[in-house]
Amino acid sequence: MTVEIKVPPLAESISEASVLAWHVVEGQTVRRDDHLVDIETDKVVLEVPAIQSGQVVKLLKAVGAAVTSGEVLALLEPGEGASPAVAPPVQPASTPAVNHEPVAMPAAEKRMREANLNPDAVPGSGRSGRILKEDVMAKLATQEAALPVPPGSEEMAEQRVPMSLLRRRVAERLMQSQSQTATLTTFNEVDMSAVMALRQRYKETFEKRFGVKLGIMSFFVRAVCAALTRYPILNARIEGQEIVTPSSQHIGIAVGSRRGLLVPVLRHAQRLSMADIERQIADFSHRADDGHVSPTELEGGTFSITNGGVFGSMLSTPIINPPQSAILGIHATRDRPVVVDGAIVIRPMNYLALSYDHRLIDGREAVLALVAIKEGLEDPARWLLEL
Repeated sequence: MTVEIKVPPLAESISEASVLAWHVVEGQTVRRDDHLVDIETDKVVLEVPAIQSGQVVKLLKAVGAAVTSGEVLALLEPGEGASPAVAPPVQPASTPAVNHEPVAMPAAEKRMREANLNPDAVPGSGRSGRILKEDVMAKLATQEAALPVPPGSEEMAEQRVPMSLLRRRVAERLMQSQSQTATLTTFNEVDMSAVMALRQRYKETFEKRFGVKLGIMSFFVRAVCAALTRYPILNARIEGQEIVTPSSQHIGIAVGSRRGLLVPVLRHAQRLSMADIERQIADFSHRADDGHVSPTELEGGTFSITNGGVFGSMLSTPIINPPQSAILGIHATRDRPVVVDGAIVIRPMNYLALSYDHRLIDGREAVLALVAIKEGLEDPARWLLEL
């Protein structure tokens, strides 16, 4: 009896998905739990395995096809699993090709052959560094742009590629934030001397004891949690005509990945140790590039932190992540001249930006909360004393 390989159940918040890549071909024999296909949602990439051993009879959905929960992707004829009789068009990242060339998606391989393009010259932006068709088109566009333009010619080449589900979802949420919130941003600056000194003093001991590096984000998370405890309105949200204030602080951490921006959530962040925070952020960052952050890990945030400083940003106005009501933007720490006790000194300074929904949060609470974050970073002993 033929077995149906179906799209796994998707979270309620996920409205659509698409077939990202097949790892088998028709006629191939597979074992139970072999990786068959990648499904891309607007948040993550899901790996669909074989539910039992057998032979792939029919692939029903092409790469790029839109699919929904429970939809049939392929048909499998049950039988004894064996080593694949036919090599799949795309090798998993964990099994490099014999010739050690970069792993490429079928459409990308076809386009590279047509353009006589060396795969080694194309940086892959897909999961585990796979080369996508978009990568090939971008490389070709770069090469074309480098060619000399004939005198008098004003023709410019254009590249058109469909937006990924993730990029479309990000665009929708940004427009939702701009149109449905009364966003205001307040700024402050923080002297990072105390944080830098603590990191320098304890980084080796911290890593030896906990097995993770002591980064800067754990300090910001702890400072934010302390501020939200004092000013819980920043942790609240509007639902209809009601103000909903959660009893816990679930902090979203913006993480850049090859697929785009993700905001996985540190749940009950006020209960987490510095080591727990660093471990979870490192884990999120590692899995985000491979698309292995689950949909549930991206939901339920009550406040967000975005760090443009890792890319060198000096100042920005972060956009609120609905239905949250506030977000903290942190930036690059740079040595700058400041006045301390009447004297000009050089200190590592960081500009903070707190964007908030003015429908719910008044300027007083926003400014005081940002000051509390600043004071907590400049004097971390306040967390211990709960000041």
